Amino acid sequence: MTHIEQADRPDRFSVVHRMVGGVRVVTVEGEIDHDVRELLSAALLSGDGAAPPSRVVVDLSGVTFMDSSGINVFVTAHQAVSATEGWLRIAAARKPVLHVLQLVGIDALITCHPTVEQALEP
Repeated sequence: MTHIEQADRPDRFSVVHRMVGGVRVVTVEGEIDHDVRELLSAALLSGDGAAPPSRVVVDLSGVTFMDSSGINVFVTAHQAVSATEGWLRIAAARKPVLHVLQLVGIDALITCHPTVEQALEP
């Protein structure tokens, strides 16, 4: 398990990722904005020295805010894993964050699930 925090404001953003049955589960807490986009991108796609993961579930249950920077990171990650015939799924987004995803149509590109468990199902 790897934990990443924004150094200057650790109370504002953190990411933990772990492997569950060959799927990278990335749990995000706090606010996703311009300042944390590189940290989020690294958590989604970093291979920890190995090849980047081909299947990723992003747990957004702890995310309180997301702007277009988060949308861009998710689209880029989706394209990267799709290029390897993998997938990216979003799980447990709170209503305001889910509304942003739906408003810009990300939910049509990336499957959104109510829970992490549902997102992990084949």
